[in-house]
Amino acid sequence: MSIYTLGIDIGSTASKCVMLADGKDIVAKSLVSVGAGTSGPQRAIAEVLENAGKTREEMDYVLATGYGRNSMLELADNQMSELSCHAKGAAFLFPEVHTVVDIGGQDVKVLQIENGVMTNFVMNDKCAAGTGRFLDVMARVLEVKVDELGDLGAQSTKDVPISSTCTVFAESEVISQLSMDTAKCDIINGIHHSVASRVAGLAHRVGVREQVVMTGGVAQNKGVVDALEEELGCIIHTSPLTQYNGALGAALFAYQKYQKEHKD
Repeated sequence: MSIYTLGIDIGSTASKCVMLADGKDIVAKSLVSVGAGTSGPQRAIAEVLENAGKTREEMDYVLATGYGRNSMLELADNQMSELSCHAKGAAFLFPEVHTVVDIGGQDVKVLQIENGVMTNFVMNDKCAAGTGRFLDVMARVLEVKVDELGDLGAQSTKDVPISSTCTVFAESEVISQLSMDTAKCDIINGIHHSVASRVAGLAHRVGVREQVVMTGGVAQNKGVVDALEEELGCIIHTSPLTQYNGALGAALFAYQKYQKEHKD
C-alpha cells in the first residue's frame, strides 16, 4: 500500500503543492498565484487533492515550507525551512547538483550542496533587486507581460546597460531609455543582465561549483538564465518543475519523517 505525502511551499507571491507516492513518484501538483496571507495555500491543497482524487485524511504526512509556512499549523503535520527543502528538491531532480540559485518573488537564495545536503547558503531578502518582484515592476513600466520578457529580450540587437541595482533607480533608467525611443527588447536584455549581475555577485560569496541548478519562477525566463550563465561562466540546469522545487523537497522530507515515525 502506497504512502502519500504532501509538500506545500507558501511563497510571498505563489502557493505550490506536490503530492508524492512512496517518496519518489509525483502523483499531482498545483500552483496558485497568490501566497502567504491569502486563500492561496488552502486553494493549492484543495486543488492538488482534487487532481489526485484524494482527501486530506488519506495523506500520511503533510509538511509546509516557505515564507508563510507558520500559517499552516492546522493543515500541516510539520514545517521546515525553505532552504533545506530547496536543497532536497534540487538534489532529487539533479543528483549531481553542487550549487542551487533560487530566485523567488521577494528574495534570492544561493545554496551550496554536498551529497544532497545543504552545507552553506547566502540570501538577499532585504532588497527587491534581482528578484521576481524586480522583473514584475520592470514589465509593468514596459507595458509587457512578465512571461513575455524572455522571448522579447532574445530579440535584442544591442547592449543597453541598466546599471542601477536599486529597483526605484532602475525603473527611472528604464523610463529614461523609453523616452529616448530605445527598443524595448534591448532594454529587457539590459534588465536581464542587471538581474544576472546582482545574482552572480551573491553566488560568488558562497562559491559556485558545477553542477549549477536554477529554481524558482524566474528560472522560466530564458533571458535571465542565459545572462546568468554568461556571468558565472558555466551551464545552468533547469527543470519543468522549477517552481515546484520547494514543495517537492517538502514532500520528500514528509516521506522521511513519516518513515522515521513508523519504522517499528
